[in-house]
Amino acid sequence: MITDKRRPCRKLADIQAMSDDRKIPLKRVGIKNIRYPVTVLDKANGIQHTVASINMYVDLPHQFKGTHMSRFVEILNKYRREINIRTFGGILSEMKERLNARDAHLEVDFQYFIEKFAPVTKVQGLMEYGCGLHGTMTDRLDMVLIVRVPVTTVCPCSKEISDYGAHNQRGEVRVWVRFDRFMWLEDIISVVERSASSDIYSVLKRPDEKFVTERAFERPMFVEDVVRCVCEGLKALPGVTWFSVEAENFESIHNHSAYASTTWDQTRAL
Repeated sequence: MITDKRRPCRKLADIQAMSDDRKIPLKRVGIKNIRYPVTVLDKANGIQHTVASINMYVDLPHQFKGTHMSRFVEILNKYRREINIRTFGGILSEMKERLNARDAHLEVDFQYFIEKFAPVTKVQGLMEYGCGLHGTMTDRLDMVLIVRVPVTTVCPCSKEISDYGAHNQRGEVRVWVRFDRFMWLEDIISVVERSASSDIYSVLKRPDEKFVTERAFERPMFVEDVVRCVCEGLKALPGVTWFSVEAENFESIHNHSAYASTTWDQTRAL
């Protein structure tokens, strides 16, 4: 005769739901830097598959010991093929509901690729841009679209005082945008690339390199110029209600970077 000596099944304790008597509420608790495949809306091709680094948080009232971490991943699994501007509000609402929270935060950062043609030879290459969508749901939804764009700048001062040329450098423009209608990443990237001495390409042949070098030399810009040009372009985009712009030049003849930034709010500009 065979007997089952296993212990009888007992109810598992829910430690997270236990009370805490320290009376200290927490602003954000959750999961951070989970790498996850996502699908992003692509203006040219419909969709683009990429890998995101995702943070998910909620607030925790003082009386609870912890939150239920597994529920964050369950929600992520449910929406993994539909994480975009159109679904962000629904994801945050579900986080609030399932975790009994007043506030929910979702941060999705990913690399985005755009097919780009060299200016003369039209050789194709993929350009990489760092992008993100961060959202918070309290009593209302707040979303910020984030784009990081590499650029080239030529120093106006160097061009003016030098007999032989001018120093140039690669830089990065970082943009945070709030909006009241759907926006394409490509439209924001295009604004930034038009605002520098030259945009950057992944593949350049000799005729392309000549073209890009001469074009940049004809459009010298301080880092301050880049920020102001980006501001003008973003204000002209339909749907933009707020933005923050910063530009950093990784100087080629200095042991430091040049930097400029500003913020614009439509409500204050009216």
